[in-house]
Amino acid sequence: MKFRQIKNTRLWIGALLLIALFMIPFLTPVQKYLSIPNEIVTFKNESPLEIPKLGKDIQISTANKNIQAIDSSVFYAKESGDSELTYEVSGFPIKKVNLSVLDDIKVIPGGQSIGVQLHTLGVLVVGHHLVKSEEGALSPGEDAEIQVGDVILKINGKAIKELSDVKPFVKEAGKNNKKLQITLKRGRETIDTTLQPIYDDKDNEYKIGLYIRDSAAGIGTMTFYDPKSKKYGALGHVISDMDTKKPIEIHNGTIVKSSVVSIEKGNNGTPGEKQAEFSIENDKIGSITKNSPFGIFGKLTESISNDNYDKPLPVALSHEVKEGPAKILTVVDDEKVEEYDIEIVSSVPQKFPATKGMVIQITDPELLKKTGGIVQGMSGSPIIQDGKIIGAVTHVFVNDPTSGYGVHIEWMLQDAGISIYNKERAS
Repeated sequence: MKFRQIKNTRLWIGALLLIALFMIPFLTPVQKYLSIPNEIVTFKNESPLEIPKLGKDIQISTANKNIQAIDSSVFYAKESGDSELTYEVSGFPIKKVNLSVLDDIKVIPGGQSIGVQLHTLGVLVVGHHLVKSEEGALSPGEDAEIQVGDVILKINGKAIKELSDVKPFVKEAGKNNKKLQITLKRGRETIDTTLQPIYDDKDNEYKIGLYIRDSAAGIGTMTFYDPKSKKYGALGHVISDMDTKKPIEIHNGTIVKSSVVSIEKGNNGTPGEKQAEFSIENDKIGSITKNSPFGIFGKLTESISNDNYDKPLPVALSHEVKEGPAKILTVVDDEKVEEYDIEIVSSVPQKFPATKGMVIQITDPELLKKTGGIVQGMSGSPIIQDGKIIGAVTHVFVNDPTSGYGVHIEWMLQDAGISIYNKERAS
């Protein structure tokens, strides 16, 4: 009997301890303690840094003279570098926060409509076709096990840079009844194969049974540029081939001024689209050297203006972005950059590069009337909140064209070669 009572007592004590452990995180003091981050990153000479308070008896101190205390929980960073904030009770530390102060980064926001032309690294295989010969309909490309999405880098050991490089090799190999030695790239692999051209009786020429392409063109929006280095970022997402749906590996590319001539409004299930005009030959404003998951990047060769924000603005890191009102800069008519209201529905603080960092919603009545929301060609439109560039529009929700995703600006700056973090952190 006594043993049973002891056992029941232990069970009750265990249950109470379990309940207590479950309830602890919901207690206000504990919630405040847990809300204190282990690491804070900010910029030098920005607005004062406010961190959570824990109570009157708990002091916050720093050993670094470059971090000045304005009051018990507000600090100001004079110089860049690493420091530490310590929560103390009667001189006893209860919590330490690593503080990284970064050099100021300011860039000029874009908003301009741009035309984009990419030249692939080699020539891209986008399809197969049959060649009608005396032996029937054959596909030499398929017989050589060349796949859609492969990039032909070399033929007979010679580099292939554009479509016109291919035909002479095909013609010569066909006449001499020799196979072509093909070097191609498939993902991260480099593959060698052979391909026998076949004479097409209908067109009276030798063919390889492949549809190939060496360039792609489209429109988008400039996000930012650095007035000193002329480095820029645009689009906010990778450019993929329309047929293969794979990212285009580029050899080089060009961006040009673009004029929006009309808007096809978006509806539920059908994204809208900007219709624009541009001339690759006459309106060049910069080069493209990189096509990444965070957009296209390169250097400007001509000056550009948006008439609204022609002075550099500071940038915000992902953890500084807040839910609530913001604005975007974009073009819906001709070349005029205009400002429109949006709402940051949610934002994910990101310690490592990742796309789709924000969910945004168009709230501006005028923009909704003109476009129905986010449309193709709006990708790259800079997002501005509290006087800072926080990111760019990237994707639209197909079933709700008023809403879509945004990318945080810090990842675009990183891919543009504009360093935010010190080398040790970036690596």
